[in-house]
Amino acid sequence: MVRMSVLADCLKTITNAEKRGKRQVLIRPSSKVIVKFLQKMQENGYIGEFTIVDDHRANKIVIELNGRLNKCGVISPRFDVQIGEIENWVVNLLPSRQFGHIILSTTFGIMTHEEAKKRKTGGKIIGFFY
Repeated sequence: MVRMSVLADCLKTITNAEKRGKRQVLIRPSSKVIVKFLQKMQENGYIGEFTIVDDHRANKIVIELNGRLNKCGVISPRFDVQIGEIENWVVNLLPSRQFGHIILSTTFGIMTHEEAKKRKTGGKIIGFFY
């Protein structure tokens, strides 16, 4: 079977492992977007450490889970989001204003919706986690 979205497979695997109560999960294949997405999740404390294992192919990532993640997912297609529309996406995707993050791909790199508001920039919506 052909993989349509490596990021979608990765986030679905993480969500399933978190629901099963696993302490760590193996993700393969790896990509730059997955690594940036995981760094944002780690900065906000939703996952623990992760290590990239070089297998001379597409690499693997071993992620330590800490039990804080409820759900993470991909938004496909990657819709264009302007600064004013970010709030509408927050209301639609996240369960509450207090927690959860939407990840955007902007001209300044991959960042959360809060960072995008601070930098006053829009971008393409990649996914979410809470």
